[in-house]
Amino acid sequence: MGKLKMFKEDVEVVFDQDPAARSYWEVILTYAGLHAIWSHRIAHGLYKKKFFFLARVISQISRFFTGIEIHPGATIGRRFFIDHGMGVVVGETCEIGNNVSIFQGVTLGGTGKEKGKRHPTLEDNVLVATGAKVLGSITIGKNSKVGAGSVVLHEVPENSTVVGIPGRVVIRNGEKVEGKRKDLDHHKLPDPVYDRLNEIEQEIKEMCEELNIERKRSEDHEYKDL
Repeated sequence: MGKLKMFKEDVEVVFDQDPAARSYWEVILTYAGLHAIWSHRIAHGLYKKKFFFLARVISQISRFFTGIEIHPGATIGRRFFIDHGMGVVVGETCEIGNNVSIFQGVTLGGTGKEKGKRHPTLEDNVLVATGAKVLGSITIGKNSKVGAGSVVLHEVPENSTVVGIPGRVVIRNGEKVEGKRKDLDHHKLPDPVYDRLNEIEQEIKEMCEELNIERKRSEDHEYKDL
């Protein structure tokens, strides 16, 4: 695929993913995620030709202006979309497939223990929601979703939804493993912490009701003794 066609695809995916996008000029001139992706494509080309220093300079200039840090060594496929990308970090040995979307505050990083391939691989059609951390040389399978704020340290199968800290699969191949919903958008993912808090609240409510019953029985007993 020609570079000009790829750059055009990078613009078109913004319109597909962001309903706030109104015009090509607005997207081209104001979308930091798009600028970061374009800068990376240039830096990555230089990195592959072993112009490491120049590639890093372009990467750091892009980071300064966009708030998005993508190492020039990272491999990124077609139709990559970064929405509200402040704080996004993509490590050197990351491999990102086609039609992948990530949101603000996402880290695709290492654990500090590996050598060589030490960052995640995101296969085609993966979505990583706001604030999620995907760490280590692991693979997020095709068509999978990582919930907001999750910390993922282990492999995620294809067609799965993973949430929580540490991240765990709650939906796989359309079947509930845990959680409540299917066909989820990134802002509608199951929240096991919230669910547990609701359970605790219900348990406290039941305990209060039992205490009130016992208190009433005690008061009735004291009244009869009088």
